[in-house]
Amino acid sequence: RSVYDDQPNAHQRFMEKLDACIRNHDREIEKMCNFHHQGFVDAITELLKVRADAEKLKVQVTDTNRRLQDAGKEVIAQTEEIIRCRVQQRNITTVVEKLQLCLPVLEMYSKLKEQMNVKRYYSALKTMEQLENLYLPRVSQYRFCQIMIENLPKLREEIKEISMSDLKDFLESIRKHSDRIGETAMKQAQQQKTFSTALQKQNNVNYGRNMHLGRNRILESKNEMTLKRTFEEDDEHEEEILTAQDLVDFSPVYRCLHIYSVLGDGEIFENYYRKQRRKQARLVLQPQSSMHETVEGYRRYFSQIVGFFVVEDHILHVTQGLVTRTYTDELWNMALSKIIAVLRTHSSYCSDPDLVLELKNLIVVFADTLQGYGFPVNRLFDLLFEIRDQYNETLLKKWSGLFRDIFEADNYSPIPVANEEEYKIVTSKFPFQDPELDKQSFPKKLPMSQSVPQIYIQVKEFIYASLKFSESLHRSSTEIDDMLRKSTNLLLTRTLSSCLQNLIKKPHIGLTELVQIIINTTHLEQACKYLEDFISNITNISQVTVHTARLYGLSTFKDARHAAEGEIYTKLNQKIDEFIQIADYDWTMSESDGRASGYLMDLINFLRSTFQVFTHLPGKVAQTACMSACQHLSTSLMQMLLDSELKQISMGAIQQFNLDVIQCELFASSEPVPGFQGDTLQLAFIDLRQVRHWLLVFILLISPFDQSRTTSKYLRVNPGTALTLLEKMRDSSKKNNIFAQFRKNDRDKQKLIETVVKQLRSLVNGMSQHT
Repeated sequence: RSVYDDQPNAHQRFMEKLDACIRNHDREIEKMCNFHHQGFVDAITELLKVRADAEKLKVQVTDTNRRLQDAGKEVIAQTEEIIRCRVQQRNITTVVEKLQLCLPVLEMYSKLKEQMNVKRYYSALKTMEQLENLYLPRVSQYRFCQIMIENLPKLREEIKEISMSDLKDFLESIRKHSDRIGETAMKQAQQQKTFSTALQKQNNVNYGRNMHLGRNRILESKNEMTLKRTFEEDDEHEEEILTAQDLVDFSPVYRCLHIYSVLGDGEIFENYYRKQRRKQARLVLQPQSSMHETVEGYRRYFSQIVGFFVVEDHILHVTQGLVTRTYTDELWNMALSKIIAVLRTHSSYCSDPDLVLELKNLIVVFADTLQGYGFPVNRLFDLLFEIRDQYNETLLKKWSGLFRDIFEADNYSPIPVANEEEYKIVTSKFPFQDPELDKQSFPKKLPMSQSVPQIYIQVKEFIYASLKFSESLHRSSTEIDDMLRKSTNLLLTRTLSSCLQNLIKKPHIGLTELVQIIINTTHLEQACKYLEDFISNITNISQVTVHTARLYGLSTFKDARHAAEGEIYTKLNQKIDEFIQIADYDWTMSESDGRASGYLMDLINFLRSTFQVFTHLPGKVAQTACMSACQHLSTSLMQMLLDSELKQISMGAIQQFNLDVIQCELFASSEPVPGFQGDTLQLAFIDLRQVRHWLLVFILLISPFDQSRTTSKYLRVNPGTALTLLEKMRDSSKKNNIFAQFRKNDRDKQKLIETVVKQLRSLVNGMSQHT
């Protein structure tokens, strides 16, 4: 520092002083070397001696170094390998540590993928939640984690879409297989009901023992055998029976519900599910146009509905909130209204009672099945009462045809029985009792014809058919008894009565058939009390019960009998008219034949034979028919005289007509039907008799008409009738006696006729003015 501090030429002076210092040191070294020279020479000498050894040593060191280097190469290589291994080990340790953090994430993600593949979507969502909340935050710095984080929302959407697709497939499958589900449920309900009914019958030893016919007991035993056989088969195949729920895999619904619940969209899913099921309900409730034609159509319709509500009931009980009782009740009420409307419409097209009965059984099973699932079905049973009326109508139509066939096939002759066996066969079918007939020996004839026992059997068959519908309606025996009696009354008062009325009006039914019909109705009327006993035996309801209805068969058969009687009178009159129409009078004949006309004798013979058939009729009926026929014959003969087309009547024709009237009076006095008092039957011809007598007297005596009506013996001769006849006789007399004006007697007679005609005309005119 002091060198640089001196100024100027400080550096030069420093260097000069340094050289001087060096020279001083060199002199000191030389002095020291001179002092130690001998030692130095000795050292050099020794150094030279050492030189050779040093060369050897150098060679040895070089050799050693070479050998050492050669030997160290392997060590170096091993050392480098060790270093590399330790670096790898350190890296591995680091990687292991990092992988231990990433491995759970990868395992969870792999698990997620596996769950997605096996469609365990709810578990996959749980795995996603664990990944997001627990595992991914630890290794979020890695790129693959970022990819995972980005993929998780996509996977959630995929799960929602897949689960919704599965749900749609489930809904479609349910829609297609609802009928099978419902059929299984209905079959189980029917088996349960059959089993309960069998137990009830088994507990009630006397069930059905008081049936009226033995045939019923045979049918009952057959039913018990069939039921026992059915139970045995059910026991054998009990393990194979599946419930309705076993037929459906509800996992898509559960998965979708859980998935949407986890994703916070449970309400969206519930609304979607309910909306789709409502649509399906409308489709299920829509019937086919030809459903009413076959039982299978109704069965498929009911099965689909039952299947639908069985699924909804199962969803209601195994899920929370997806469907509620309020929702199912609302859906059921809507469905029930539609079902009732459909059944009411389609059942009205059913004309086959067997089909209506099958429909009733299906409705009962349908109602029992849904009632077992907690749905109210009272309206269905109310509908059954409407269908019962429909069923009764179809029965009435069917039995109307049966009655017509029976009436058409009947020969309307008493039933012949050749021996006791045949007699028992008839009486086993129809409750006939006649002590007087029992005393007669075989062969003999029963008074009624074949149609009577057949009608009686068919009425009982109708009661059986009506009873079939009343079963399983959850009604008391009193109500069933009342229903049976009402339907039987309809059969008697409407169907059978109508068939009888139509039968009576048919043209081919003659007088003999009408007589037999009256006899038949009498026996059918007597059998009504046995029908009442028959119904009481079926229902176990005594006839002395206050509310027990009575059968109206008495009035039915009385009306039919009165109609038949009236038809007898009508047909008799028609037959008389037919005979009258073939009457071929020559009203201009000069003299009579001296005997009655042939047509009249044929008519009288016909009436005699006809009235002999009437011996089986009640006395009043035969008497009324005979009186009616005689009155009609008298009126017809009178009308023949007064016919406006008949312009002239000769005296010979009057005499011939007189002979005919005499035959009619003789027929009336011969008492063709017993029971008339005195000359009651002859009074039918009194008007004709007086006209005939008056004409004969007038012809023979030319007596004027007595105007004092109160004392005349021809009181029943009407002035108008007398006037008409006299005019026809006058015209005939003028035409036939062209020379009468030249004979005084004829002129007097003609004048007298003219006088009487004038008197009668004035009398008739006076009576008409007074009237």
